[in-house]
Amino acid sequence: MEFFAHIDRERIQSIKEHSYGTADKAGNFASSFRKADWGYFCGMIHDIGKYSLPFQEKIKNNSNKKVDHSTAGAKVCFEKGGMYSFMGYCIAGHHSGLPDYGNSSDTGNAPTLEGRKKKQIEDYSAYKNEIQIPEIKTIPFDPRKTPDPDFSLSVFIRMIYSCLVDADFLDTENFMKNGGTQREAGENPEALLKKLKDHVAGWLLNKDIDTVNGRRTEILRNCFEYGQMERGIFQLTVPTGGGKTIASLAFALQHAVKNHMDRVIYVIPYTSIIEQNAEVFREILGDQNVLENHYNVDYESSEELKPMQLAAENWDKPVVVTTNVQFFESLFANKSSKCRKLHNIANSVIIFDEAQMLPTDYLKPCIAMMEELVTNFRSSIVLCTATQPALTPLFRRKMPIIELCPRVEEQFQFFERVTFKNIGTVSEEELIEKLEQEYQALCIVNTKKRAQKIYQTMKGEGVFHLSTTMYPKHRRRVLEKVRTLLENGDKCILISTSLVEAGADLDFHSVYRQLSGVDSMIQAAGRCNREGKRDVKESFAYIFQFEEKENVPGQQLQIDVSKMLASEGVDISSLCGIERYFEALYHFRGESLDKKKILEEFKNKRYNFTTAAQNFKLIEENTSTVFINIEEEAEELLRQMEYQGYTKAGMRKAGQYCVQLYENDIEKLQGAGMLRTVSEDIEDFFELINKKQYTEEMGLDLNVEVGIAVLM
Repeated sequence: MEFFAHIDRERIQSIKEHSYGTADKAGNFASSFRKADWGYFCGMIHDIGKYSLPFQEKIKNNSNKKVDHSTAGAKVCFEKGGMYSFMGYCIAGHHSGLPDYGNSSDTGNAPTLEGRKKKQIEDYSAYKNEIQIPEIKTIPFDPRKTPDPDFSLSVFIRMIYSCLVDADFLDTENFMKNGGTQREAGENPEALLKKLKDHVAGWLLNKDIDTVNGRRTEILRNCFEYGQMERGIFQLTVPTGGGKTIASLAFALQHAVKNHMDRVIYVIPYTSIIEQNAEVFREILGDQNVLENHYNVDYESSEELKPMQLAAENWDKPVVVTTNVQFFESLFANKSSKCRKLHNIANSVIIFDEAQMLPTDYLKPCIAMMEELVTNFRSSIVLCTATQPALTPLFRRKMPIIELCPRVEEQFQFFERVTFKNIGTVSEEELIEKLEQEYQALCIVNTKKRAQKIYQTMKGEGVFHLSTTMYPKHRRRVLEKVRTLLENGDKCILISTSLVEAGADLDFHSVYRQLSGVDSMIQAAGRCNREGKRDVKESFAYIFQFEEKENVPGQQLQIDVSKMLASEGVDISSLCGIERYFEALYHFRGESLDKKKILEEFKNKRYNFTTAAQNFKLIEENTSTVFINIEEEAEELLRQMEYQGYTKAGMRKAGQYCVQLYENDIEKLQGAGMLRTVSEDIEDFFELINKKQYTEEMGLDLNVEVGIAVLM
């Protein structure tokens, strides 16, 4: 009897052929961290459950009947025992996702590992005639080098799982598409390093450190030189204007070539910075070599973008630019679709741009994962920022962190662009009086409602408002207008929330920043005298507080720590002040640096992958989406979604016309009869039906009186 794994019309793929193909691929993927035997083992046994007669009847008859083919390979792992038993997680979950361990009371119907052990399945012993189970000869990691063997083993399981599911997908895809997959891996790091060196060749001739370009070149040159070092943990502490984007790329590509690494991964908190950086990288390295992977990117709308869409599934490109959310949620995920890419994070140079924005609520599990990538998966990490967080005490392994920027303190003095001035407590009226005296000024406050209120009082010629009450496409329009006015030397007063602190290339004469986290205030100051065209003593970043207290979700501790340092007279703009801020912040956070107790899910050789994945959410689901359809394109998009269904691609496009609001604001707008539920199938997705509530000047007006609907 011939046993089939897949059938495509007249073509068939046998289980033996698929098993060997998957094993070869999975072994090759795992070889990037020197564990090819583990990948090969999982590839060989993952589908032995397909040797059951019910499965063969199902596939030959093209039946929708469910037949479990995953538990069989897991049972083989359990029977072999020892380290093999841990691969049961991978085999059992290669379709449904890595399971929780469960407990001894679980029955065979439970979706846990314990449940799989007890599950009764059809006879699959025919596999013994075709499949030889390979031996595993290496150990997952050196137990002497890990402070937490359980966590290390859980990450190893996840990595082997990634090798297996990506290999399974690719081998199946190759058969179903008869080899025509349209995948393009891009050029190797050696070719990309040559392109970068050609691009900066002229810059490297400048050795005059009394000029801005000379200083940038000094930092760039140092990054090329340090790129020759062995794998490890590095930091690039570069002041605003120091050219860290190109410098970090120089280190990464040089380091990848020196250490025979596969790719460079940029992890960035804001999509606005991602879009800017990815564009720079594409210009230097070529479009085909740079994968931009985040929610706003749409590779599905064009057939010529098909290779990029496929690469987004498993990050098989030499340069990947992604978000903190995408990166860390994938590393703690349990579903095959999210985990496919993980093995391609191994043997990579990983740049954490704006490292101070690493998620505080999950900082301990994130740091633990970063350590694993360096120690056991042959990656290097670079913490890249102007406000370096005090992360060293959080690393459980005592590894040196090497600074890539030469003479850091001297660079910060040279690139100093602004004078900080604490003007203490002011009323709204006093702040507005000061702003009315300005010609080109940025004012950043902590809440959307405050920004709207101040703008409403000041609005007039040359005064603008910017916050997340405006949908992304609208915000880009306003930023473009503001940028043009600043460049032309025209009057421009911008009232904003913190969204302009990073990624917005703006240059104001003065900045007013409400007291917040030290890193936020320094980022805000970076929008003042950005180009260094004015004297530092005439360029002020004014720090102020309002008289009344206000609730700033997720930021209160940062504000309190900054307030404490300010009362002690600490210079928050100094490297020492920044370090003290982060040390105090992490000290006061304590156990809440692992808010959801993620690390507790991997203890005593009982690992809860499903639970950890469900709990590890960097963006909490406590907001709702309001679709603003005042533009013709938005109206068309909404109607199209209503007629054709709510697809991922459609929702991604809709995001350009959406505003995210907290529950209390949604309740007020609903109470006023201003919202309608767009679809019962999509939770927390509304359409604004009172279009007068949204204006070009201010976006969605949140000043809604409770009970107004009764009067309408």
